[in-house]
Amino acid sequence: MTLHLSSPDQTLNALVEFIRHTFDTQKKQLAVVAVSGGIDSALALTLVTRALGTARVRPLFLPYQNQSTADAELICTWNQIPTSQWQVTNIEPIVRAAAGAVGLDLEAGDGQPIAMEQVRVGNLMARARMMVVFDVAKKWDALVCGTENKSEHYLGYFTRFGDAASDLEPISTLYKTQVRQLATHLGLPEQLITKPPSAGLWQHQTDEDELGFTYEQADQVLQQVIDEGTLSAPKVVPGIDPDIQAKVIGQVKSSAFKRVVPYVLE
Repeated sequence: MTLHLSSPDQTLNALVEFIRHTFDTQKKQLAVVAVSGGIDSALALTLVTRALGTARVRPLFLPYQNQSTADAELICTWNQIPTSQWQVTNIEPIVRAAAGAVGLDLEAGDGQPIAMEQVRVGNLMARARMMVVFDVAKKWDALVCGTENKSEHYLGYFTRFGDAASDLEPISTLYKTQVRQLATHLGLPEQLITKPPSAGLWQHQTDEDELGFTYEQADQVLQQVIDEGTLSAPKVVPGIDPDIQAKVIGQVKSSAFKRVVPYVLE
């Protein structure tokens, strides 16, 4: 059984209204969106464009080395955002400088980060992107529109102060399967909807390979333990292998610190 949106149109209207209200309340005219070419940033960009209009959106492409921006360009074109508003910044010089400063070898393993260094390099890349996107937002007096979904949030599949940093998160109430459903409802390009989810932090990396389960599996478990509040005493989720269910719950628990830091004295 797949997790479904009960009313795509109602969800769409609520998200668009949330974006408009946020920009009105903060008295900001422009939105900066880091567009990776994945479905999450594609949907977030589309929602912001619907809410504000094309003239108020600034898409930002942040490739590393020779990463392709073709899919990011596709969704910008699909949304009819003028190319004059696009900006491309390759983050390699930032990552290379930071890696050199802390002693990370980017050339190990045929040019790819290896073993224990992979996560550190990935975090540097995510935080380099965050630095650029917030600098662009400062330049344009804009708000940074994030692209995190609810599945990534509760699975801890994000870099703190990196890809999770934003001013507003329009799709954070949607599980990954719901992101796909809303994207399909809106008619986004099929190649973006079917593209394997990836953080784009190293070659051939995919979310689901790294996590060890699919988002469709995870979302059914997350709906129960998060939405129904049964994390401390989870029930069996029909159709989900018990080992997969345990792995998803373990991921939620082991990443809990990401959702509460920084710790403060109250």
